[in-house]
Amino acid sequence: MMELFSRSLGKILLMTAAVLFVACGDDASSSGPEGGESSAVEESSSSDVAQSSSSTKKMSSSSSKTEATSSSSLQACSSSSRNGEKDTSAVHAADTTKITYALKRFDGPLSNPHKGFTVPTEGLWTFVPEFEYGPYGSLNNKAWDLITYGSGYQKWNKLNPAKGVYDWTELEKLLNGLAEHNMGYALRVLPYSPSFVKGDDTPEEEYDWTPSFVYESGAKKVTATVQWNGFHATVPVWDDSVYLYYAKEFAKALAEKYDGDPRIEYIDIRTFGEWGEWHASHLDGSEMPSDSIEMDLLDYYASVFKKTQLVLPSSGMGDVYTHALKLGITKRDDGFIGIPGRPDSLVRAYEANLPTIAENIAGYTTMLNYTDVIPGGYLKWTPQRWVDAITTAHLTYYVLDQDSDCGYNFYKDNKALADSMSKVIGYNFTVAKAELVTVASAKDTTSTLNITVENTGVAPCFFDVYMVAEFVDSTGKALAPIGETVRIPKATFKDGSSQDFSFTYKTAAGKANIATQPGVSVALSLYESEDSFKKGQNPTVRFDNDGLLENKKLLLNP
Repeated sequence: MMELFSRSLGKILLMTAAVLFVACGDDASSSGPEGGESSAVEESSSSDVAQSSSSTKKMSSSSSKTEATSSSSLQACSSSSRNGEKDTSAVHAADTTKITYALKRFDGPLSNPHKGFTVPTEGLWTFVPEFEYGPYGSLNNKAWDLITYGSGYQKWNKLNPAKGVYDWTELEKLLNGLAEHNMGYALRVLPYSPSFVKGDDTPEEEYDWTPSFVYESGAKKVTATVQWNGFHATVPVWDDSVYLYYAKEFAKALAEKYDGDPRIEYIDIRTFGEWGEWHASHLDGSEMPSDSIEMDLLDYYASVFKKTQLVLPSSGMGDVYTHALKLGITKRDDGFIGIPGRPDSLVRAYEANLPTIAENIAGYTTMLNYTDVIPGGYLKWTPQRWVDAITTAHLTYYVLDQDSDCGYNFYKDNKALADSMSKVIGYNFTVAKAELVTVASAKDTTSTLNITVENTGVAPCFFDVYMVAEFVDSTGKALAPIGETVRIPKATFKDGSSQDFSFTYKTAAGKANIATQPGVSVALSLYESEDSFKKGQNPTVRFDNDGLLENKKLLLNP
């Protein structure tokens, strides 16, 4: 009898435990075990997530690429005899939805600020319809689709007509005109140009652009012979102390006016030599100053220019080049394509984490007629040499063509190649991966955008860039920011590298979650300043991805 009673009592205890387990354990109608996956239309039985699961279904049904995961983390009831009190754990529940976005490269040329190609833009006449090669000219010159900044020279004597007098009027007009076309300007102030020596009687002011007051103050000049035509011309004595004094005075005034001006891309230091290129190789009778004098001038420029990028011209070499890099002054080279090894000479500037700048040795149509005889001649232009020059030197800036046709013939002959290289020169940001993960719980709903961005260009981005993620409507109009703005400091996003970023948006329980509303999408934007974003301005930097809106935001599509 006792044995029968024991077996009956055991059965009663087992049944009681089973009832308790069902009461406190996993609901029989739940979507699955803890961490399990469910279909996009499957509901969670947890009352804690009833509201959020309906929002999750709206988001997950928007695309076949959307994946929904309902996770129930329900802990079984437990008790402990701690001071005679029962400690019951809370019930937790969450629904997780993930959207993976389809990403493709942008099809077509892609111009971006502070990198890329330029053509000569000597004045505002470039933008009048009468100039057939300009952006509004009759030839419909599509090379302008690639042009990101203007470049050209100014005459020292025009900007500095008298001692202590500076006239920026015409330069200001040009800078403002370029800014209206979303372009900066690469400035060169030249003291001299032998190109305008047309005879022994050519007036000095037509080729010698050193202000007359410099000579009146005692600076010396000599007579030299222009090698290619044999004509005689006067030339400044480049190491004369009076000349150097006023050259520095002009540098100081230029810095006070333009250092940090966003309209200026960079400034070449053009104090010495023919075209200010730091050589006198075509002027018999003219000599360049010593390395110590050249380095002293670089020191002075670096002391007055604190913000704007300075550039050492083509023929600054050796110890002078090394000194420039230590000062943060980068290098340009004007012998590209035509002279072997020139792209390699710029690698030192790239390795010093500075932008590199180049120009072909002559105009495109001229170089097509070169004979490839070295030495004694120059290499002709070929597509492969052009690509090699850009990639070897890790170029950030390149003169597309220097002839008066403003790149028209070059682009007509090489459109597909030039379009592709617009994404190679300088930085080029491509979103390689993007997904939006939304987790809805009893407490709140959290949407996290995780992206991977690659720099597929050949150089870093040499300015601070600010990345913004937003919920937007179909036109790109911002509805709400996702997380905080991310600042990427200049020169830190290296070419060939990738970086991961996350943006998080939270909504309290019981409030509508914008991430799940019909017609709401995600957009990414790149700005040159956080202030521009806060003022509601459109971004200025474009991603190299399909889905670019007219306002330059990147609309992510599932």
